[in-house]
Amino acid sequence: MSSGEKIYFKFHLRLFWSVMAVFILLTASFVWFYISKEKQYKIEILNQRLSVYNRCVHHNLINGLTFDAAVETDFGRTTILDLKGNVLYDSEKKDVSTIENHLNRKEIQECLQNGSGYDIRRHSETTGKYYFYAAKLFDDYIIRSAIPYNNALINDLKIDYTVIWIFLLIVSVLSFIYLMVMKRLGQNINHLNDFAMRADKEEVIEYTAKFPDNELGEISQHIIQIYNRMMKAKRDLVIEQKRVLKEQEQQALIKKQLTQNISHELKTPVSSIQGYLETILTNMDLSPDTIQHFVQKSYDQCNRLSSLLYDISNLTKLEEAPEMFVKETVDISEIIASTLSDVGLLLPGKNISVDNRTRGKTLICKGNPSLLYSIFRNLIDNTLTYAGTHIEIGIDCYKEDETHYFFRYYDTGIGVSEEHLPRLFERFYRVDKGRSRKSGGTGLGLAVVKNALLNHGGSINAKTHHPTGLEFEFSVGKK
Repeated sequence: MSSGEKIYFKFHLRLFWSVMAVFILLTASFVWFYISKEKQYKIEILNQRLSVYNRCVHHNLINGLTFDAAVETDFGRTTILDLKGNVLYDSEKKDVSTIENHLNRKEIQECLQNGSGYDIRRHSETTGKYYFYAAKLFDDYIIRSAIPYNNALINDLKIDYTVIWIFLLIVSVLSFIYLMVMKRLGQNINHLNDFAMRADKEEVIEYTAKFPDNELGEISQHIIQIYNRMMKAKRDLVIEQKRVLKEQEQQALIKKQLTQNISHELKTPVSSIQGYLETILTNMDLSPDTIQHFVQKSYDQCNRLSSLLYDISNLTKLEEAPEMFVKETVDISEIIASTLSDVGLLLPGKNISVDNRTRGKTLICKGNPSLLYSIFRNLIDNTLTYAGTHIEIGIDCYKEDETHYFFRYYDTGIGVSEEHLPRLFERFYRVDKGRSRKSGGTGLGLAVVKNALLNHGGSINAKTHHPTGLEFEFSVGKK
């Protein structure tokens, strides 16, 4: 047996003797209680027997018999007293005048208080013998009977210890069974100790030791299973931490690139404005038409700069403080109609027609009107900027379920190559960078669309529209 096993063997013995100490104390208490109650029971039986005799004497007296005739001489000693404790008659002594007052005797005191009383093995000052006394109170006197405290009475009051011996035998058998259970407990603790030592080394444990087929065995197996799950979770957590760390590094890189992109995108219109204004200030002989042209170019770049700052602000709020966008009950079909109305003057110039199949539909949802407007406005602006002329725009809510509306937006313009589709929603991503800047785009429109849809519990993807053009399918949550 190893030192660890010895320690736990002592432990289960300590546990055994701790419980046994309580068990022994309870057993002793039971034995004492049983003896006390058995003794009291036998005393009560004897007391009742003497009380019956006292009532018989009383019955004889009220029927007119004398003291001598009323008592049975062979029963034992009979004493009749008044309520002050004076002896009126005693079957053992004819001259009662020499008998002292009995008022202070225990059985007499109890009798006067409770109507009856008794005393066990008290020495009689009158006869010099030991008696068992039983007194009974009647109307104007007390009848006390007594029997000698001899071997016969001792045998009558003797406790029957058979029940106690049977009880002690049962206790011994149960103690032995309990000891065997404690030994098995010690073995289980030894197994758990071995497991704890291996667990301290953070090993993955496939434990082969045989645990007993009981609740403790099940608990032990569960502990091992929980430990293995915790170790697996720990390893998974380490892997997850590495993944998160990698993502954070990627996010940091993305933010760095984003900062650089923002700086570059801001620099472009600012540099243009600065160049136009510098040309005007340093060339005083410029014609009014040329100055007007440069001012118009500066104004266009200011508008582009304003749009860029607005889109950056919206994206930042969508990602970092989405709760700032208060939602209310809106009809998406009305927002689509409002958006088309706002761009209505721009469409004819490029010969763009619109097929709005949401007209007349009721598309109620819980959303932010400004964000929902930005979704459709940015999609249309994207078409106006990049798709070309003599094309068609189509908008349709082609499906709905209990939680979402599903939309399709397409144009029949020049479209986008397949390799560019997965990256269309990245910030500042442009298919043709030079052409995009010349056309005034910020490179953030579709990123705003994606984040606005995420804010409304939806998603979006882009694909090629056949035969030509670009198509977006997206969903908007109803709540």
